[in-house]
Amino acid sequence: QVQLVETGGGLVQAGDSLRLSCAASGGTLNMYIMGWFRQAPGKDREFVAGIDWSSGSTKSADSVKGRFTISRDNARNMFYLQMNSLKPEDTAVYYCAAARDMTKPWTYYLTPAKFGDWGQGTQVTVSS
Repeated sequence: QVQLVETGGGLVQAGDSLRLSCAASGGTLNMYIMGWFRQAPGKDREFVAGIDWSSGSTKSADSVKGRFTISRDNARNMFYLQMNSLKPEDTAVYYCAAARDMTKPWTYYLTPAKFGDWGQGTQVTVSS
């Protein structure tokens, strides 16, 4: 089991940048896939980006591709979501999450049900 704590949310204007951080502890992290999800009011939780801790392979949702980047810092057991060119439709609660690495293709990890460990969430609000 992995414990996750997010930081870095806030209120920004459209076009601004924001970086979310997630501190991970309690597990052998190179056995996990780490992900960022978001949930807007009245909508389902959706996949934003993921990273294979062991290989560094990443995957991003089409809606954020070219604007958001996921990365990790092995030495600090942290992973990040750099969000650039933010839009009002990016407004949501953002969650970091961990899934056991089952050596599956990325399509396997695009659903929240595959992730067993979650952070508490952090609000990101983008004003127009």
